[in-house]
Amino acid sequence: MGGAAALEKLMPVVLAFGAGVLLARRKVVPAEASKVFADYAFLFAVPCYLFGNIYGADLSALFAWRAIGGYAAAAALAVVLVAAASALAGIREPRDVALRVMAGVQVNTAYFAVPVFITFFGTAAPIFPVLLFQVCVLSLVVISIMELGRSGPGAGSTGQKLTRAVGASLVTPVVLSCNAGILLNLLSVHVPTVVLDGAAFVGDSASPVALFALGLHLGGMGLDIRGTTREELTLIGFKCLAFPLLAWAVCGVLFGVRGEWLTYLVLIAAMPTPQNLFIFAQRYEVGVDLSASVVIKSSVVSLLLLPLWLQTVAG
Repeated sequence: MGGAAALEKLMPVVLAFGAGVLLARRKVVPAEASKVFADYAFLFAVPCYLFGNIYGADLSALFAWRAIGGYAAAAALAVVLVAAASALAGIREPRDVALRVMAGVQVNTAYFAVPVFITFFGTAAPIFPVLLFQVCVLSLVVISIMELGRSGPGAGSTGQKLTRAVGASLVTPVVLSCNAGILLNLLSVHVPTVVLDGAAFVGDSASPVALFALGLHLGGMGLDIRGTTREELTLIGFKCLAFPLLAWAVCGVLFGVRGEWLTYLVLIAAMPTPQNLFIFAQRYEVGVDLSASVVIKSSVVSLLLLPLWLQTVAG
């Protein structure tokens, strides 16, 4: 795919995202409304989209284990690299390290990858197995470390903290909808057409609403380029450049992934840091300012680099 074709494919993404930024900057729509739009997308529209598509998918083709194994290996290596770099920088507190691992390795699936994949490929199906791996493995590890580091009233015992961590990872609407779709698919349970049509109708709104919400959020907070710290630059560079290259090398060279799946995995790795990073930072009172900055700036950098990644990998 050439550069012009990639940019053309990206135009709907830029339009929805840019409209949010513009309307928030001009105060036509209050930036605070981004939470309402984001909650609608994350809690309702995206789960509807995921459920309907997973239920109707060919799971044997969807879960390409060589490809998913390659991505998992690349993510594990990336975790080690970020943790080692944090230690070399003098960051020893486990929660601080976990936050930086999440910033450098986790990807924004629901708000960014899903709409981008729908725009580029007409489907977000390749994201589903990576999304489950990310939530059920990577997020579980990060949340567990955060919970174990909590102190003070209500913190609870180690067992209670781990129970909260597992619960927080597995009961989000996105994960529940994916698991429900997989289970009903495997059991060949008949879901009424009216339910699937309703889920498809709502799910079609997930892509533009999620991007619009992200644009409102960015437009409200602003983008302080001059105030970017060296650590922020390092994390953003790793997330938007190093991790995709690592995924390309590990999946393509070591695991022999070729064709469309290699393109999918590299593009997924190139997605920005998820907004959940900022939510976790606020909840556990660690690195709040760093998290907000990395989420916003990695979103902008990722958006700018997507045509390059698509042209390079797919070409």
